[in-house]
Amino acid sequence: MRIALNASAELLHADLGRLRDHAAQAADDGFSGWWLAQTGLIDALTAFTALADTAPGLEFGTAVIPTFPRHPTALAGQALTAQAALGDRPLVLGIGLSHRPMIEGMLGLSFEKPVRHLIDYLEVLQPLLETGTVAYSGEAFTAHIDTGRPTDRAPSVMVAALGEQTLKVAGRRTDGTILWMVGPRTVTEHIAPRMTEAAAAAGRGAPRIVCSLPTCVTDDAEAVRSAAATVFEIYGQLPSYRAMLDREGARHPGDVAIIGTEEEVAQQLAGLADAGVTDFSALEFGTSTDEFTRTRALLKSLL
Repeated sequence: MRIALNASAELLHADLGRLRDHAAQAADDGFSGWWLAQTGLIDALTAFTALADTAPGLEFGTAVIPTFPRHPTALAGQALTAQAALGDRPLVLGIGLSHRPMIEGMLGLSFEKPVRHLIDYLEVLQPLLETGTVAYSGEAFTAHIDTGRPTDRAPSVMVAALGEQTLKVAGRRTDGTILWMVGPRTVTEHIAPRMTEAAAAAGRGAPRIVCSLPTCVTDDAEAVRSAAATVFEIYGQLPSYRAMLDREGARHPGDVAIIGTEEEVAQQLAGLADAGVTDFSALEFGTSTDEFTRTRALLKSLL
């Protein structure tokens, strides 16, 4: 299992310089990748373009870009431009439906027929990434375009998928799925079987399963889990994440976070690998500087 960093907590500072420093340190430490959410007013793909001369060797990935606010033709152009700036470095274009309260409540957009939306989105997005040409008329999206691309290297596409239908779409059509707030039991019993079966039925190779969770090395696991339950409380309220927590038997997000001593955290990460996770993206979390230092040291020791 590859180990990467989820830098999304850095977005709270809205500071591109901090992101640059974080990515550079991740590369120096030897992590496999560097993942960034699309939240707030820092654009993840534009940030990758700005960091193209930083952190050589790191795979960059969005985790994830919501699909409803961006037409797939616009996202294809932006992703290809970022890939051109990155050259031969790998880029993962992680996309996701987001959640009805965000799309309808915050943006005033319709969240109707999300699975149909996702299928049509990929029908437009992927041909443009791969060839620059698409001729598709769908229920949610239509595009008839034939144009040049700034690079012949298409970014890898993955979908944040939790429900049975979206997992099937992700497995059939993309290189994998990107998970958040999903524990090992749910990966073993729900995520991995559906992704693998769908990929095999479509003649695709084994899918990547990228799992991100709050991660902390500490001697006071109970206190840190309580803090995580508070900080990440919203994820226990959104229906799709709540369903995954219920599958895991978790009371709140703190219960699925990777928290404990060095030995305990290493064991929990090994459990995720055994469950079928191919890539773990650690969102470093803690209540003290010492916990952050110990967490980074432990993660580096596992590379």
